[in-house]
Amino acid sequence: MSENKSTKNTIKLILSTLLLFSSSYTFAQVPKIALKPIIIVVDAGHGGKDGSTRGLFSKEKDVALATALELGKTIEQDIENTKVIYTRTEDVFIPLYERIAIANRAHADLFISIHCNSMPSNMRGRTLSRGVETFVSGSGRLSEQDVAVRENASILLEKDYKNNYEGYNPDDPESFIILGLMKNAYRRQSIKLATLIQQQYIKSERVDRGVKEQSLAVLAKAGMPAVLTEIGFISNPAEEEYINSASGRQEIVQNIKTAIQEYIKQLVIN
Repeated sequence: MSENKSTKNTIKLILSTLLLFSSSYTFAQVPKIALKPIIIVVDAGHGGKDGSTRGLFSKEKDVALATALELGKTIEQDIENTKVIYTRTEDVFIPLYERIAIANRAHADLFISIHCNSMPSNMRGRTLSRGVETFVSGSGRLSEQDVAVRENASILLEKDYKNNYEGYNPDDPESFIILGLMKNAYRRQSIKLATLIQQQYIKSERVDRGVKEQSLAVLAKAGMPAVLTEIGFISNPAEEEYINSASGRQEIVQNIKTAIQEYIKQLVIN
């Protein structure tokens, strides 16, 4: 009787060991599913020889770069499973077509271009414009292409720009039609992201200049939702102080980062 009990105990021990080994082996063999990171391209506007826009004490290209670098770092720290790619990390000139090409080659999920707004020097004495606005690619009205005229002027610094932009000439207002035809297939999503960014700015009590469509070369061929956000008027002394301050820049970065988080969340829910 005792021998039978001992045999049964031995069998139980062997079975338990086999079960444990089998369970461990099974779990060890199940591959972990690696989620594709959300790739976000952060573009610091202008740079290098393209850097004439300035305020009383700072240049747009420097403010844009400092903000872009802080934004990218914050995105990777605060938003899970993201990878940030920068179009530039120093004061160099990058052609507009190459900026969006970087995003397209990386199969990016989002493209965000950082800029500062400015009034022409001959108008600064008449009015002090202020506030924030975010743009998406679109034709818009020829009479309302003021930002596109300024931002697309960088094209003239490139060699063979007519070939790079399919005949577009920033000196010819009517050729905006060319960029307007390069429709961003992600228009709806781009408008959604732009709207979320503006909503965050408003929560920080910035003056809302809205979401607008313009024929912007840097966005025209985007293969993903893409926006260009003007974080403030460098030609306005008060806003120049704000966008250059540590607290102001942090607030801008948090606004954009929170908008990205909300955009991603809505994608998951929908």
